[in-house]
Amino acid sequence: MNALARVSLAILLSGGLWVAYAHGQAFGTQAAKLTTVKVKDDLFVIHNDFVPGNTTALITNQGVVLVDDKFEIDHDGIIAEVKKLTNQPIKYVINTHHHADHSGGNAKLQAMNVQAIASEQARQNMVDGKLSGLPAMVFEHHAHVYLGGKNVELYHFGRAHTNGDVVAYFPAQRTLAAGDMFTFGDATPELIDYSGGGSAKEWTSTLDSALQLDFDAVVPGHGVVTTKAEMRKYRDSTLALRNRIHGLIVEKKSRADIEKVMRSEFHWADLHVSLSLDGAIAEMQ
Repeated sequence: MNALARVSLAILLSGGLWVAYAHGQAFGTQAAKLTTVKVKDDLFVIHNDFVPGNTTALITNQGVVLVDDKFEIDHDGIIAEVKKLTNQPIKYVINTHHHADHSGGNAKLQAMNVQAIASEQARQNMVDGKLSGLPAMVFEHHAHVYLGGKNVELYHFGRAHTNGDVVAYFPAQRTLAAGDMFTFGDATPELIDYSGGGSAKEWTSTLDSALQLDFDAVVPGHGVVTTKAEMRKYRDSTLALRNRIHGLIVEKKSRADIEKVMRSEFHWADLHVSLSLDGAIAEMQ
């Protein structure tokens, strides 16, 4: 898959249009080919080639904590990968946000007595979108999941990719699962889902809060496991985009002119423009 195709798919999946796309194309209708990557002795990432998102698995002697669960069709593959790691049951799944490439497996996991957890805002977005697998457990700013003597810290710092973005912090493993607040690799830097409450203007400060946590490794929403330094670079790219749009507005550039800059300097594709540009211009007035 080339970079432009990846960009277009990412925008679709993160802009609230994943349903129309997934029902007519491969993603969401064909299970992803999964591999498991070891981050620490007890922490793993169930990974695939970009779409759908990453699933993180913390293994304990009393059960498993997952972060995100991909599309519904990926459920069996995720279960198979977890069984390669442990005989312990999955106890919790944390949704970093409401999009179905991160929460689509909730209902099938809930049928296995798994508790789903999300921010209040992410759950409301799922309600509004009539999505299945609504989390029964929500939080506003900060929560903990304790299992088998291990701790996962959950933070909702504010708006970014959506208004419900959560990061899952594994302090003992010095690792952060960032969801789509941070994507890495061929993904375009800022996938702003305005329909889901996202914000280009607030994204930078939300990342600043996440970067205050003490970690080394980062599991991005999409892409390979990487470092805090790369996440900091991504943060800088959100600031550059915000400032560039604001500067063009101050110069009284037209929407068409701003679009040209976004395409040439930030490599926005058609769908990115259609989903994000008007919202970003309105925010930066």
